[in-house]
Amino acid sequence: MTFYQTFRREWLTNVSTDLLSGVLVALALIPEAIGFSIVAGVDPKVGLYASFSIACVTAVVGGRPAMISAATASTAVLMITLVRDHGLQYLFAATVLMGLIQIAAGAARLGLLMKFVSRSVMTGFVNALAILIFMAQLPQLTHVGWETYAMVGAGLAIIYLFPYVTKRVPSALVSIIVLTAFTLWSGIKLRTVGDMGELPSSLPFFAIPQVPFTLETLRIILPYSLAMAAVGLLESLLTASIVDDMTDTGSNKNRECVGQGVANFVTGFLGAMGGCAMIGQSVINVTAGARTRLSTFFAGAFLLFLIVVLGEWVKQIPMAALVAVMIMVSISTFNWSSLVNLRSHPLSSSVVMLATVVVVVATGDLSMGVLTGVVLSGVFFAGKVARLLGIETELSEDGREITYFVTGQVFFASSNRLVDAFDYLDVPSRVRIDVSDAHFWDITAIGALDDIVLKLRRHGAEVEIIGLNQASATMVERFGTHHKPGARPKAVH
Repeated sequence: MTFYQTFRREWLTNVSTDLLSGVLVALALIPEAIGFSIVAGVDPKVGLYASFSIACVTAVVGGRPAMISAATASTAVLMITLVRDHGLQYLFAATVLMGLIQIAAGAARLGLLMKFVSRSVMTGFVNALAILIFMAQLPQLTHVGWETYAMVGAGLAIIYLFPYVTKRVPSALVSIIVLTAFTLWSGIKLRTVGDMGELPSSLPFFAIPQVPFTLETLRIILPYSLAMAAVGLLESLLTASIVDDMTDTGSNKNRECVGQGVANFVTGFLGAMGGCAMIGQSVINVTAGARTRLSTFFAGAFLLFLIVVLGEWVKQIPMAALVAVMIMVSISTFNWSSLVNLRSHPLSSSVVMLATVVVVVATGDLSMGVLTGVVLSGVFFAGKVARLLGIETELSEDGREITYFVTGQVFFASSNRLVDAFDYLDVPSRVRIDVSDAHFWDITAIGALDDIVLKLRRHGAEVEIIGLNQASATMVERFGTHHKPGARPKAVH
């Protein structure tokens, strides 16, 4: 495929819908970016500039078209201590280093680690984010008058009913425009975007972070950069997988790692904070019909236009209109079928999904929730595979020879079961261990085999192992001890 064909496919196949989706996403990004700036303890422009920069750069170099990346809460909470103790310039330096770490992760092909995230973890991640998105709207719905609730209700009505009129224009965008116009016409006093914080009135500019270029500076920022890089990549790769499912298309996860890194590297030089993919805005974008990189780029570019050129108008957008959009996003994001599937799916899958949700919602830490889910998935999988290990015996007619037939996977979780399956008290003179239908995966499995052979020999049996496949035989040759002089039984763990 030529460069022009690739460019056309990734940028120009859905122009009108992508531009309208970009406008909608840009409007939704403003209060989010301001709110995340407040969380990090920095000026609102730091988050707004970050959202512009990260969206535009990832649109060009990222690996997932139509996904929205910007300033996020998951990275903002990691910056609080750094900003408080060392100042804003150290945050910019940490963001640059964060980008370099993510680029290195992409070059090392760490995006392939996504294959170890199970469907149950993905579902739990999505449901937890949907709950967090909804909970984030609650401050806008407390200590307010009935007018706010009426406006939110009207906004939701427009969002869900307007598609029956036409789907060519995103209903969420229509909702924001209609509610803003009605608020200005009626003079109703509601919280507005302007109440969230001051919007910048100038363009961001390139500047090297004003920090000493010393090892001490590196010592200060490295822990924060590593944490932000890891959390940012985790959320970005999970969001990319979700968008893959929503659009029935694939994405390049390693390229996405590099793209996130380049975006954060550039953003640090523009006086802005680090960020990553945003599932809420990505869902808004894809639900509105966006499919190409143009939607992401235009969302970032139009965001900058909104805050710098149309700031006075943007300030008057009622927060109720944006709350309605985000409630729609939380409803659309939540996997409602997962509640029904709790009764039909295996208990282990349901436990993994629920544990991921509970940890994320309880801690607000996406990485902890996903890590919990991945660990539980691994434990349940190992237990399931271990139970598939089978051992059968066959005694010769004269009772002088016994054959053990081992089938299944022998590894750390099943090795004890293998050892316990052998009779070490009534041992005939000859023992054959047939492992033709088994595979030995790790040194714990090899240690178990050593222990079995040496225990049987200690009771006077002649032991023969037959049927080792090539990989298992290689492991035995390298790490086994039963065939070496002076070997003794080893403890099995």
